[in-house]
Amino acid sequence: MSGPDPFCQPRRVRRGAALTLVFAGVLAAGAATGSLPTSDRGPEPGATRTAASAARPDEVAAAAAEAAAEGKSPMEAAERAVSRSGDRWDAVYSEGEYEEFEESLDGEYTGVGLSARRGRDGRIQVAEVAPGSPAAAAGIRAGDRLRSVDGERTDGRPVTEVVSVLRGDATDAAAGTTVRLGLERGTRAWTRTLLRARIATDSVSVRRLSAGVTAIKIAAFTKGTGDTVRTAVRRAPAAAGIILDLRGNSGGLVTEAVTAASAFLDGGLVATYDVDGEQRALHAAAAGDTTRPLVALVDGGTMSAAELLTGALQDRGRAVVVGSRTFGKGSVQMPSRLPDGSVAELTVGHYRTPAGRSVDGRGITPDLEADRNALRRAETVLAGLGQ
Repeated sequence: MSGPDPFCQPRRVRRGAALTLVFAGVLAAGAATGSLPTSDRGPEPGATRTAASAARPDEVAAAAAEAAAEGKSPMEAAERAVSRSGDRWDAVYSEGEYEEFEESLDGEYTGVGLSARRGRDGRIQVAEVAPGSPAAAAGIRAGDRLRSVDGERTDGRPVTEVVSVLRGDATDAAAGTTVRLGLERGTRAWTRTLLRARIATDSVSVRRLSAGVTAIKIAAFTKGTGDTVRTAVRRAPAAAGIILDLRGNSGGLVTEAVTAASAFLDGGLVATYDVDGEQRALHAAAAGDTTRPLVALVDGGTMSAAELLTGALQDRGRAVVVGSRTFGKGSVQMPSRLPDGSVAELTVGHYRTPAGRSVDGRGITPDLEADRNALRRAETVLAGLGQ
């Protein structure tokens, strides 16, 4: 697969979360997802947080090389160097973790096919179960309480950490390895041992609403997402409005977000970004649908590449943005391979919207605030736009 774009993840404890969030938008309250290009490809824009105190790639590489020469762990040395940066989005991955991360952006991952969330009672619950997955075959349902994973209680643990254990990220668990789940439904409590499997994800879903409105939900920008969006727009009823639902979208491949923008723009600027002071730009392809009424639906889980797309549509007057303020993840990161095969991803700059707005740490403010019944509000806005 092509190397991931620069919307990246935090280090050590959060590394596992980075490998899961593309498929678990419900986990987005605590972390963001995305990726970057391989070092021989040129950078594109990326993840969050200021780069003012970010670790320099040459400093991290030097620390790793020195450790290797002394017979010590390059990865551990890189992690120590990164930890001093104060940038929570700098990350160091093992070779296996990074490969899994790249594979995930192809729309596949190793796991049992469930995503999790923290319920109103503070306990971890099953949010969704993928059809045909090991979790589905075991009879697990959305709403079941996840009491333990491999004998360890989930209460009090971050949701991202629980999902990381489910997937076996710490050990680079392969398909066919087992994981034991403690579950609860009402008064019933039981334990099931599942086999992890390779699971394909569908990052785009399309459905028809009333009055011919088409709702396009993008869960993450995995490979092929942009073309899927463009196809959905072409197949939508003529002149009917579209709701582009980016709620809970934790990011992904920047190139796919730009392709998705091209479905609604006739060329022009999507974003600018800097890499070590050098200015660069991303442009949409020509001949997108520029007349169809469009509403972008966002929330606090809208991050990274999803914010880049939202900012482009808003600044260029192409969409009315409805919902709540987005997460604010807009820094540029690049990977570098370390002597032991591990990968350090470090912040090197930030991107801006077409109007020059910085998203990092600020997010995007919607044109119309909506929390509850946000989808209904979006439909009402479309009607006002001439839908």
